[in-house]
Amino acid sequence: MTTLSEQQLETLASQIKLWARELGFQQCGITGTDGVAAEAPRLREWLKRGHQGEMGYLENHFDKRLDPALLVPGTRRILSVRMDYLPPDIRTLGVLKQADKAYIARYTLGRDYHKTMRKRLTRLGQRIEEACAELGYRAFVDSAPVLERPLAREAGIGWQGKHTLILNREAGSWFLLGELFVDLPLPTDPPYREDHCGRCRACLDVCPTHAFPEPHVLDARRCISYLTIEYRGSIPLELRPLIGNRIFGCDDCQLICPWNRFARHSDEPDFQPRHGLDDIELVELFQWSEAEFLKRTEGSAIRRTGYEGWQRNLAVALGNSRGGERIERALEAKRADASELVREHIDWALERLRRRDAAEPLPILDHPRAGKLPE
Repeated sequence: MTTLSEQQLETLASQIKLWARELGFQQCGITGTDGVAAEAPRLREWLKRGHQGEMGYLENHFDKRLDPALLVPGTRRILSVRMDYLPPDIRTLGVLKQADKAYIARYTLGRDYHKTMRKRLTRLGQRIEEACAELGYRAFVDSAPVLERPLAREAGIGWQGKHTLILNREAGSWFLLGELFVDLPLPTDPPYREDHCGRCRACLDVCPTHAFPEPHVLDARRCISYLTIEYRGSIPLELRPLIGNRIFGCDDCQLICPWNRFARHSDEPDFQPRHGLDDIELVELFQWSEAEFLKRTEGSAIRRTGYEGWQRNLAVALGNSRGGERIERALEAKRADASELVREHIDWALERLRRRDAAEPLPILDHPRAGKLPE
């Protein structure tokens, strides 16, 4: 590898940040590999409490999470980047307040952000390599055992809010994070040590399912994003009414955050909504066949939930909707061919809607497969 002087490294670091902006990133910070080691006690306690739910992979490679140089040998610096993703002229609260509309987390409305950001990060690595003749680099976007939020904090991107997301004073939290591991001893940026949340606890209080047992701690088992994306089983009965019309992810803690008045809209074409998913009726999505689901979610992060999870989530949301003959017919029509898991949620939805129509109290439908809250 070509040896660069201290001045050359400083010049290169400045150039890298310019290239990052040219590639569509709004910010790029540089940090070393040892800054996240202090996360060990907190991460160990979080896992001990079982807050990871069924995401068992978060327990793997514990040492590599805390030392990026173990994950990619030779790594000397980590470039942490952020990319705004909220499209302009998009209805958010309006959709969330309409019980018959489907609410989908805003980061998933367009092209899969993993692909968009990884491609740009790889191009950034290539540019750096061209500038210094030889370079070892590897791009990560919400993948591998990488503590991306602590790394972003250490790289000066922002502070970790009480809702566990990274907040930036100029951009709020409507952005995605990515990392480029490099083997160059670039000068590092000051870590972000201030916390501007103060006494505010709006994000904690607004959470529909009370997924934050304390500030800066998320219990995934109660989180709507986890339940509708990562979780594969029966959604706990106590939480179903609280999910409302959220069928893939949840943005409530961001929507309420005062710092998001500074959020910037993104003109990135990849993040523009596809197939009208930013404003569409639940029943229309529920009527999709599996083939239609696969076609319309091609290249989308929504694929992660799978068709069964998609139908399960929609059945819950329909049970929380205003109901009516059309919705009940749609639920009944899907019931016969549905999996046991989906059928159980359809039955819950139908029972809930019919009880409400009859002006009777809404019971929690007992079912042998019904999810239960953890002890």
